[in-house]
Amino acid sequence: MSSDDPTPADTDADAGPFREEHTVRDKARQFVLPLVVHIEKDAPPARTDALETSARAVLTMLSDERSLGDGIWAQAMRDWQDARIRKVVRRARGAEWRRAEALPGITVTGRSAEVRVFPPVPLDGWPKDLARLQVSGTDLDDPEPPAPADPTAPVLWLNPELDMSAGKTMAQTGHGAQLAWWELSEEERIAWREAGFALSVRTADPAHWSELSVSDVPLVRDAGFTEIAPGLTVAVEGHGRAGALPKRSVAAAD
Repeated sequence: MSSDDPTPADTDADAGPFREEHTVRDKARQFVLPLVVHIEKDAPPARTDALETSARAVLTMLSDERSLGDGIWAQAMRDWQDARIRKVVRRARGAEWRRAEALPGITVTGRSAEVRVFPPVPLDGWPKDLARLQVSGTDLDDPEPPAPADPTAPVLWLNPELDMSAGKTMAQTGHGAQLAWWELSEEERIAWREAGFALSVRTADPAHWSELSVSDVPLVRDAGFTEIAPGLTVAVEGHGRAGALPKRSVAAAD
């Protein structure tokens, strides 16, 4: 499954909503951010592209005007972030995908991947056309080894010791992108958005991971509810680069 509720990598109470005590978050009504990846049997997306597109989809939702201020999704976004930060990745194809596209949300497109992100819904209140979608079967491969990570943009490094499904990993890269977003100033967020949320997702080599896991970069610690034991999954290196990226468009549509 790909239902995720990350816990903080440290206990710095001022570092962001992941740092609040879980006893406080548990008292709030629980919400989840749904993501649906388009996987046709004869044309599945490349794994790395799906991981990067999922991360950009979360950032697109966080920055959308409908998620901010008095926007139509803003209250749901606040409710979601006041409780445990949950994301669920499901798969769809054919008519399932077309029904998902008809629901309010945003589709973000990569080189081969399409991921649709929806405003948060209550944990027990999924729209039926999303609730019926499968969370299993999201195993994807890269036809060719991914190119080296772009050193000018943020890099989401995966823990090399973990074996996670693509759906689980997509939720984790979404968490990493969200942590990086929270660390940025408003000016840096605008610059990252104008750069199309440029980023890379790669698996770290063991030596680099050892350094990252004890550094002060944003770190995702999974709660261990599905697939893996509790522990670190993603480290975000270079999130400060987001403020200096050149402008380019992001492939997203309602």
